Amino acid sequence: MRLIITNSYEQMGFEAANIVAGQIYLKPDSVLGLATGSTPVSMYERLVAVHRTVGLDFSEVTTFNLDEYIGMGSDNPQSYHYFMQDKFFRHINIKPENVHLPDGMAEDMEAEGERYEKLIAAKGGIDLQVLGIGQNAHIGFNEPDVKFAATTHKVELDEETIMANSRFFNHADEVPRYAISMGIKTIMMAGHVILLANGRNKAKAVYKALCGDVTPEAPASILQLHRDVVVIVDREAAEMLPSEIRGVTIARKG
Repeated sequence: MRLIITNSYEQMGFEAANIVAGQIYLKPDSVLGLATGSTPVSMYERLVAVHRTVGLDFSEVTTFNLDEYIGMGSDNPQSYHYFMQDKFFRHINIKPENVHLPDGMAEDMEAEGERYEKLIAAKGGIDLQVLGIGQNAHIGFNEPDVKFAATTHKVELDEETIMANSRFFNHADEVPRYAISMGIKTIMMAGHVILLANGRNKAKAVYKALCGDVTPEAPASILQLHRDVVVIVDREAAEMLPSEIRGVTIARKG
């Protein structure tokens, strides 16, 4: 596991984008696992800038997003389908047929999970998975106590997650209570993983992920067992980490 501590949110996105861009340069037909929420936005902005300025080519890239709210159509501005189009996909030259997200409107969520897993397998698996982390240390929408062996599945969101996501809605009552999420097992099968976190409110989760016991009560802790993880956090998110860990890697600028 490699740790990069940055001086700002923008620098966190810069460092993450450099890794993603490098993956695409080395393997133009890379399969990327992508995340939503405010954490990866600066990464997406940087990737769009690299695409526009030096021609980073997404034409052969395939993407699989981690999750989607259940009961929310792709045209809903609060959906992750809409988010990804607005923040990333419509600004690059990715082919629409190469973009994949779970279908939150599927009638049978178990069947939808199986369909999504088959799509990922048909593409040879995920080369590079980008993750954020929840305040309760969830990754994707895999809440505490979700089995590590889970593949794409329906999840009930914890109250803490609902409250954290309510900032994107007019009221907490509008936040969906269920989602469909790529499972821990699927995430762990990715060739490489980037974990992103920023802000003091993520410091405890980052500590659990990097320094705590490996337990389903802190889903991100399973990443300690992955063969190739880069953790990129700003200084506030890293403030609970022991000094010997915080000195591992410091980003070049911030």
